Amino acid sequence: MNLEIFNQIPLYRFLQYCENAVPESETKTILDCGAGGCRPPLSLFYAYGYKTIGIDLESEQVESANAYGHQNQQSLNIIEGDMTDLKFEDASFDFVYSYNSIFHMKKVQIKKAIQEMKRVLKPGGLMFVNFLSVDDFRCGEGPDLGDHQYEQMDDEPVIHAYFDYDEAEPYFEDMTFVLKERRVIERIYEGERIQQGFIDYILKK
Repeated sequence: MNLEIFNQIPLYRFLQYCENAVPESETKTILDCGAGGCRPPLSLFYAYGYKTIGIDLESEQVESANAYGHQNQQSLNIIEGDMTDLKFEDASFDFVYSYNSIFHMKKVQIKKAIQEMKRVLKPGGLMFVNFLSVDDFRCGEGPDLGDHQYEQMDDEPVIHAYFDYDEAEPYFEDMTFVLKERRVIERIYEGERIQQGFIDYILKK
């Protein structure tokens, strides 16, 4: 088992809910929407016996994530893909999540991505998704695209959509509520004290 500790701490709680939802004898399938990067959290689920599939828009991020899997003898199955247009059949996965990814687009696209995540989730399956909240220190920074959406600079210009606490509730009216958490984190970043804000959901189809 890969004993590396990942920074995506809320996914450990999602893993706990997933473990409690499926009998040990059954195959557990999970999809990560926004799975790329040098330390893909799908590795955590793979280590617990899940059949993993991930998608990411950026080919370099996909290559980096799969290289990590190869180094750790894990077939993570991360491919290029768009979470607003998932190339999977209805009800394909026991679990679906998007961690720190879905808010890198406008809210009209976020709504479509969530519809797609729900479509590929099996009845009774669990979904995790998190949003940037208006509590975040960067909310209001950069060109204003309206409705708490801003074009901001990371390594390159990127859209960030920020949410009020109950704003995302309509996305999940056809799902069963499991958990919701507002996280406000203060930490040191590049020598400065900053405040980050997130809203996490776990829901059942």
